[in-house]
Amino acid sequence: MGDPAGIGPEITLKAWDHLKTTSEHQFAVIGPLSVYEDAAKNLGLCGPLAITAIDQTAKVFGIALPVIDQGRTSEITPGHPSSAHAQHITRSIEHGTQLCLRGDAAALVTCPIAKEVLYRAGFSHPGHTEYLGALTENTAMMTGEPRGPVMMLAGGGLRVALATVHLPLKDAAARLSADTIVHTTKVMHAALKKDFGIAAPRIALAGLNPHAGEGGALGAEETEIINPAAKALRDFGIDVTDAQPADTLFHAQARKGYDAVLAMYHDQGLIPVKTLDFHGGVNITLGLPIVRTSPDHGTAFAIAGQGRANPESLIAAITAARDISTSRHHA
Repeated sequence: MGDPAGIGPEITLKAWDHLKTTSEHQFAVIGPLSVYEDAAKNLGLCGPLAITAIDQTAKVFGIALPVIDQGRTSEITPGHPSSAHAQHITRSIEHGTQLCLRGDAAALVTCPIAKEVLYRAGFSHPGHTEYLGALTENTAMMTGEPRGPVMMLAGGGLRVALATVHLPLKDAAARLSADTIVHTTKVMHAALKKDFGIAAPRIALAGLNPHAGEGGALGAEETEIINPAAKALRDFGIDVTDAQPADTLFHAQARKGYDAVLAMYHDQGLIPVKTLDFHGGVNITLGLPIVRTSPDHGTAFAIAGQGRANPESLIAAITAARDISTSRHHA
C-alpha cells in the first residue's frame, strides 16, 4: 500500500487500469478498501473489489482492482500524512512479505512510504529495504547465495546498486569499506545472473572522489579501499573494474562496457538513473529470498488526491517484478 495519504492509491488504480487486460501482470493490493474506493471515485474509475485471499486475484483483476481489505482505518486526507496510519502501512508490508515467503505470491511491489511518518510511530528501520531484510532474515537463501538487502535502481538501460544508502554524505565516506564493497558486489553478481539472466555479469565500480582520486592526489579511498576490493573480487572470479571516474561512467558509450555499476553513495547512483528515465525508474532489492521492487519516487504528498500522479514507475516496477520472478523460476 505505501503511505495512503500519498500518491500510492492513485498510481495503483492507474496501474491496474493500464494492466487490467494483461493476465501476466495481475496483482492485488493490501490495504483498507475504503482508501481505494475514495481514490477510484476521485479518478472516475470503477470501484475496487475486496478479496479475502490472494488466489482470488485472477477472478477479479479484469473487472476491478482486487484489494485484500485491512479493515477500517483512521480518516485519511490525501496530502496530509499521519503517524496514525503507520500500523496499516507496516502491516501491509508484513502481509505481502509473508505471501511471498509462503509462495502464494510471486513478488512484492511496494508503493512509497514517508519514513518520518513511521519514525514518529516507533519504526526502527532506516527504510523499506532494511525492513524487508529484517522480515526475511530467518528465511534461508539458496545454497551459496550471498544475502542482501542491496538497493539497485534500474531505468533508461542502466542498473546501479549502492554501497551506502541513506546516510549523510560525510558519513557515507566514513562508512565505506572494502568488506562492504566486496559483499555488495557479490550480491549484485549473483542477482544479475539469477534475476536478470546475465550469464557473465560485468560490473563497474564508481570512484568516490573526483577523477577517481587522481592516483591519491584527490583522496585515498580509491587506492586504499575500492581498488583492493576490486582485486579481491577478481580473485574470486568476478568481472569488475577498478574505481572509475563517476563523471564519465554513465554516458551512452560507457554503458556498453558493463551490465551494472556499484555507486559509492546514494545520489551518485540515483542521479544518472533519474536523469535517463525519471518516470520509469525502478527500485529493486537484491539478495532477498523474495522478489521486491518499488517505484523510484516518493510519496509526492504535494499532488496526492489531485489525479496528477504519473503511474509509469509503478507499472515498470510491476513489470520488473514479473520478469525477475520469471527469471528466478527458470534459473
